[in-house]
This record gives sequence, structure tokens and C-alpha cells, in this order.
Amino acid sequence: QSEVDIRHDFAARLPVQVILAAFGLPLSAEPPIRRWYDDFEKGLANYEGDPVVRATARASAEEFRAYLLETVASSRKNGTTTLLGRLTAEDANDLSVAEVMQNMLIIFFGGISTVEALLLNAIWALGHRPELLRTVREDRTLVASVIEETMRWLSPVQSATRYAVCDQDILGIRIRAGEMLICSLAGANRDPRMFTNPDRFDIGRPNNRRHLGFAIGPHLCLGFRLAKIEAEIGINRVLDRFPELSIVAERSVAPTGYEFRQPRSLWLKTVV
Repeated sequence: QSEVDIRHDFAARLPVQVILAAFGLPLSAEPPIRRWYDDFEKGLANYEGDPVVRATARASAEEFRAYLLETVASSRKNGTTTLLGRLTAEDANDLSVAEVMQNMLIIFFGGISTVEALLLNAIWALGHRPELLRTVREDRTLVASVIEETMRWLSPVQSATRYAVCDQDILGIRIRAGEMLICSLAGANRDPRMFTNPDRFDIGRPNNRRHLGFAIGPHLCLGFRLAKIEAEIGINRVLDRFPELSIVAERSVAPTGYEFRQPRSLWLKTVV
């Protein structure tokens, strides 16, 4: 038997490496990118307005922009067949350096902890339901339903910030144009008017794809298909690698976070 922190050793690394591979960037960039991202994520969730957190996030964002600027310049000079190479090619929709960098920032900062959390939250749910874990292990076609129900039951992103474009009255509350709204995706995903017994994790739920875990409409997550593919491959690899597994309760931390939600550590006891 052995114990492994599936977050530190797997879930936190997979999405970073996937994005680096897609852009054709060296895997040696993983540690600094992970640090920059973690600082930036803390800044996004800094509703208390902590000046130290804000300053650290801004500094890391600037370091990341400097890294991307150098990377984009090198790609335009040398040319590659990667996603970055296609974005920086001279005939690639006439994108400016600033536009290429902005697209890279969206992909990097939108596709790291979200995938990490989806993987961890799904494994957390399965690890606390041994019978369901056995069922999914025996029938891998159910992994897709596990992912959809995880997105509903324990969304990696719990809220979405939006700005009102016009004056509006909702349930007797006056919202002025330009005001910021914090929309609770987690609350919508457990609305009993939409989901029967919403607090129950049920992969057989007929409408679990109606969740708002990836938002909706013009703000639908750009990378939701890639996120699902990564999660499906990741869950299957964990099940393949560890024929038996159980959560080490005393070393693991239950999912937390009111903006981004996931276990901060998830230790598994494995039999290999």
C-alpha cells in the first residue's frame, strides 16, 4: 500500500502540461506558470480587498505577460506548427501581439484550476461512494455522467461576475446599469425547481447536463469540451492505475472555496 496526494502529484499538473503542449512551450515552464496562476486565482477571489493579495496577483500577472511577450516574439520569428505558431503566423487573422497575448491569457487562466478542480471533485465524490466507484470502474461509459453530475453538484467555479447593461428589476430588487452582479452558479445548480433532491450526487439524474457549471450563453466557457476530455482521461487513468483506492480522511481536506471550490489536498490510499 502507498499514499499519494492526487492533487499535488497529478490533478494540479495535468492541465498545465496540456496547455504547454498545445502551445508548444517547454514543460520546464510548469513551475513558474503554476505559481503565477495560483497568485492570480487568489486575486480573483480576493473579495476582502487584501492589498497584499492584490499586489502579489498583479506582480505575477506582469511576470506572466513578460514571459508571453518573449514567447510570442520568438514564435513570430521562428514559426512553429503549434497552436501558438498558428496564432502568430503573419496571415493568422492579422492578430496583433497584444491580441495573441490576450487569447493566451484567457486559455491559461481559464483552463488550469478549473480542470484540476473537476478532476479532484469527481474523485472526491466517487471516493466517498464505494459502491458507485465499483460501478463506474466496471462500466467506464459512466465516467461522462460522473463529470456532468460533478459539474452540477460541486462546480469548480461557484460564481460568475457580470455587469448590468441596463436598469432592471428582478424580484423587486432594482439593479442599475453598470452595477456588478455576483451570480451564484452553485445555487442555480442546486435549485430544487430544476433538480430533484439537488444535494444528492446522482449520476443517473436525467437532466444533469442542464447545470451552469460552464456558464451559459455568450459567456459559455471557451474550453468546456477540452475540460471534459481532460477530466475523462484523468479519471480513467486514476482508475486504471489504482485498481483499489480509498480516501485518506485524516490527510485530506474537504472541498472549500466560495469562488473556486475543490479539495486543497486529496490523499488516496492505493493498492498497486
